[in-house]
Amino acid sequence: MERYFEQNYKKLGVVEVDEAAVAEGIDEQHYKSYIRVLYLPAGYSLTVDFKRYDTKKGTLFFINSNQYFHLDRRGAGMGYLIYYNRDFYCVQIHDEEVACDGLLFNNIYGMPMTVLPPKEERLVSGALQHILEELSHRESAYEEMVRTYLKQMIILATRIWKQQQLGQLKEQPGEDIEFFRTFSRLVEIHFREKHSVNEYAELLGVAAKTLSKKFNRLRLTQPNEVIKDRILLEAKRLLVYSALSIKEIAYDLGYEDPAYFNRLFTAKAGCTPAVFRKGHGGEG
Repeated sequence: MERYFEQNYKKLGVVEVDEAAVAEGIDEQHYKSYIRVLYLPAGYSLTVDFKRYDTKKGTLFFINSNQYFHLDRRGAGMGYLIYYNRDFYCVQIHDEEVACDGLLFNNIYGMPMTVLPPKEERLVSGALQHILEELSHRESAYEEMVRTYLKQMIILATRIWKQQQLGQLKEQPGEDIEFFRTFSRLVEIHFREKHSVNEYAELLGVAAKTLSKKFNRLRLTQPNEVIKDRILLEAKRLLVYSALSIKEIAYDLGYEDPAYFNRLFTAKAGCTPAVFRKGHGGEG
């Protein structure tokens, strides 16, 4: 069952993750261009960007429009897929409201999930039900009501994500978290053309050594590895989900020497791009 709002290029919909939706391919291209928020209770198994996640409690997954997911197993409880476009709500434009870009979305850990504690799960379930009711009854200003409940879910999840994923960083001053968020967002924007720590340090207005020392002090993965990991992830997506040749993928990711790209991929992934593509049934 699906309920949705659509007006003036703005769209948001909610789909029940029941047996029929899974059979029809809820993770297929129909929802690919949207930002997706999945609420899955215990017992579900989901693959996002080549990583598998199993839910043991109610969990939210935040999946951007450039990410791929596949529902591997459905649990006993009802799950929900919320999908919406940037015309309906753009976290980059409204960053001051929710401060989730670089955390829930585009984070350097590639971690899309937030496990909900009991209190927060009740709040998220309530917000979901309110969204469904608003979409069903369509009373005055229901679009803004739906957007408000969506923002509540995002804000709650951002707070929980910080507690669960930031480790020592969550104990640091707010400016350190903002520094982390800014670096994450810059990598997401520039990873195709900027491959060195020096380039990101320049964007951040600090010395490269300062950037590396800050990450080392906070026990985070070193910036150079973060940059390479983001490039590697995009390479994997293109190998599996596009028909570009390996040479074209290298050029797309900013490498003028495809042989160097091949060596970099092999060192990070443990196999050549060609072997990875074949093993994942890619389009090339």
